[in-house]
Amino acid sequence: MKAIRIEEYGGPETLRLGTLELPDPGPGEVRVKLRAAGLNFVDVNLRRGEVRAAGPNFVDVSPSRGEDPSSLPFTPGFDGAGIIDAVGEGVKEFKPGDRVAYTGHLGTYAEASVIPASKLIPLPSDLSFEQGAAFPHQGMTAHYLIHEYRSPKPGDTVLIHAAAGGLGLLLVHWAKHLGARVIGTVSTEAKAQAARAAGADEVILYTRHDFVAETKRLTHDLGADLIIDGVGKTTFTGNLEAVAVRGHVVIHGFANGLPDPIQPLSLIWRGISISGGMLGHFIRTREELLRRANDVLNGIREGWLRLHIDKVFPLAEAAEAQRRLESRESTGKIILQTGTS
Repeated sequence: MKAIRIEEYGGPETLRLGTLELPDPGPGEVRVKLRAAGLNFVDVNLRRGEVRAAGPNFVDVSPSRGEDPSSLPFTPGFDGAGIIDAVGEGVKEFKPGDRVAYTGHLGTYAEASVIPASKLIPLPSDLSFEQGAAFPHQGMTAHYLIHEYRSPKPGDTVLIHAAAGGLGLLLVHWAKHLGARVIGTVSTEAKAQAARAAGADEVILYTRHDFVAETKRLTHDLGADLIIDGVGKTTFTGNLEAVAVRGHVVIHGFANGLPDPIQPLSLIWRGISISGGMLGHFIRTREELLRRANDVLNGIREGWLRLHIDKVFPLAEAAEAQRRLESRESTGKIILQTGTS
């Protein structure tokens, strides 16, 4: 089968199309003929070799057999959607021909993958494979970020960094659905328009304005009750100034670098809470995986949660797809088309 391989850490040019022999599914596993793969910024972190700098637990997902994201070579990608074409011994819930989606298993930049059946999400027939690759990681990440720390309620102000990305737009939808006032930060006017279209009440162009000062101005110096941050280095310290008394800051990534350390006692003066997590911490059982996935799918069916697919690239153009993601050109989710039949 064809697959993208990373044989050295570096820039997008290290993503090269090659061939791999795929094993038959073992006990409890299935083989999925992939139709689409979703890009996430963690793919960029892994390609750069930043998983080593972040620590051994940065990638909280299970690698494919023979794949290890902390050593070379490997096939990147955690989001996938396709059709099962073989099942291993003991698999009862799925059969060949079933449409499925999944996240959290390395190797989706490929025409096929062998994965544990326990990671699969049944893909409804009214969703395309591109949508199936777009919703699992970002949709369920939005779910836990909104529900597990300080669930927004009417009257709360939520500040969402990178509000025009695939995850950011879903967070805007969800916070607005719960009745919160949403402030988003973005880099361009085009992204500001996308964030407003998703429902953001206010948008800060951080390339023109200081987001801390703007957040204080927009909240009459009270600050945001909840701040959700996947940017990291250039935003985290500012979050501690922009958050309200008894507010909550949630950090879930470091797209532009690791945040600087802080003095824990600095949190006392305004009663600030800080939390961190990754999706794998919140889908540790099959019941929890399906509960979060079904909540996301229900939101999509009801129309208040909308998937935004920025662009679909062929598998061979994975390098260009990651360049678009890394350069912050994208608005919404970027997809690789990994197969058509």
